Amino acid sequence: MAFRPETATPLNALAEILLRSDEGLSKGERELIATFVSSLNDCFFCKNIHGAVARFLLPEQENLVDKVLRDYQTAPISSRMKSLLAIAEQVQLGGKFVDADTVELARLAGASDLEIHDTVLIAAAFCMFNRYVDGLNTFAPDDPDMYRERGRKIVEETGYVGSSPK
Repeated sequence: MAFRPETATPLNALAEILLRSDEGLSKGERELIATFVSSLNDCFFCKNIHGAVARFLLPEQENLVDKVLRDYQTAPISSRMKSLLAIAEQVQLGGKFVDADTVELARLAGASDLEIHDTVLIAAAFCMFNRYVDGLNTFAPDDPDMYRERGRKIVEETGYVGSSPK
């Protein structure tokens, strides 16, 4: 992001729009989808930074993010969220993998068309973000405290528009 600010600006703006809205999906649910897709793509940096933000926004259950990443089908989340993660999982494989049955199951579980739309867009965008980060061999610190602090800062202070790694 620091290398090419003219591309970082619209990418951070997209992340801000996708992840910082509470319309339909909560901010925590949006971050959980981003974390889940980043985990499927094995993107260490994105999985950890968005996981830290999700943990900050979803503090009601200890280790919820870890449980979702281990096996979202048995994680203590709503059937609506499980069905949305199933859609995100299909998007991660490729857009043509999203099938009508999975979308219908999400609707039956209470997901709105807006939530389904945003799930698909978050999952697709994070496939791009993950490939961008990993394709440039971006430095990803090992220190969990750094991710916790950056996650807190994103939630409480900067959002994504003001949070370029230095």
